[in-house]
Amino acid sequence: MSKDLVSVIIPTYNRAMRCKTAVESVLSQTHENVEVIVIDDGSRDNTREVICRMDGRVRYIYQSNAGVSAARNRGLEEATGDYIAFLDSDDSWLPWKLEAQLSTLRAFPEAGMVWTDMMAFDENGRTLHESYIQLMYAAYLYFDRDKHFSESRALAGVWAGCPERFSGKKCYSGNIFSWMFMGNLVHTSTVLLRRARQKKVGLFDVELIKSGEDYDFHFRTCRAGDVAYIDVPSIRYQVGGADQLTQPEHIGWIAANNLRTVTRMYDMARDEIHLPRWMIRRRLSDSYNWVGRTKLFVDGGTSAPYFIKSLRYNIFQPKLFIFVLLSLAPTKIVEYSVSLSKRAKYIIAK
Repeated sequence: MSKDLVSVIIPTYNRAMRCKTAVESVLSQTHENVEVIVIDDGSRDNTREVICRMDGRVRYIYQSNAGVSAARNRGLEEATGDYIAFLDSDDSWLPWKLEAQLSTLRAFPEAGMVWTDMMAFDENGRTLHESYIQLMYAAYLYFDRDKHFSESRALAGVWAGCPERFSGKKCYSGNIFSWMFMGNLVHTSTVLLRRARQKKVGLFDVELIKSGEDYDFHFRTCRAGDVAYIDVPSIRYQVGGADQLTQPEHIGWIAANNLRTVTRMYDMARDEIHLPRWMIRRRLSDSYNWVGRTKLFVDGGTSAPYFIKSLRYNIFQPKLFIFVLLSLAPTKIVEYSVSLSKRAKYIIAK
């Protein structure tokens, strides 16, 4: 057994059997030296009973419901390993995930974190996508691994146990902080992090409720130095679950927390963001625009200030002038406009 102890933090809430599957995927790793820390964030089902019957490497900790950031932070406080991994309780790992990632971090000693691609499947276990990360995260429209990482190697050259089907795949390393400004590139359940890097970065932001805590954490992790990426899927990611925070009803939180992360990092580290000026302005404009649209058409609330700030960064948005006028109109007019828009889309679809 390798001496490298990996602490795996699994936050969960009312997902007893799915959490059991997630834990089993960790216990089945070819790298066996793991401690699994399940943080039960106030579940009312039989999570305690299910998890506590499992392997001695599993630690169960209950806390009153405080959200996923607080749960992960509690796990970080309890962890004893030199490496940290995160796993959402409705996802699962492929058996060689940790082995491949530890091999990659040994090959790139300056890299403080490594993440991977992921497979997507539905609630019935049917595979939807063999490679999903570029579909899930829009920032990959701007990011080119071969151009923006400073170093790459054949995966088979750094991982002795690399399966033949991955022999043509690569792993990468470098500083990509600037490109993280354009949006998140990292999926949390795929991450392996050196404990030294995590201590430098700190904890998850508990004020980012229901979304955005991942982007903020990985953004800060990338600011702290080099990171690495393996171009193969190492996890099975469930999409479409009714209890997932990526559901449409959370879009207002997602937009607002994205804006908070982007503007905060821009204020803190604008001199470190080495991107063309037009890209930075577009990112800021789009972030304000997104919040304005969710407030106008979804959540309610004052939207005009967000549209105006978006226009300051990019004046060439004719539709936004209409949105500004709508935002100043009586509520019934906005509701009628939304209704007409939905009806038009339905007619076109028919």
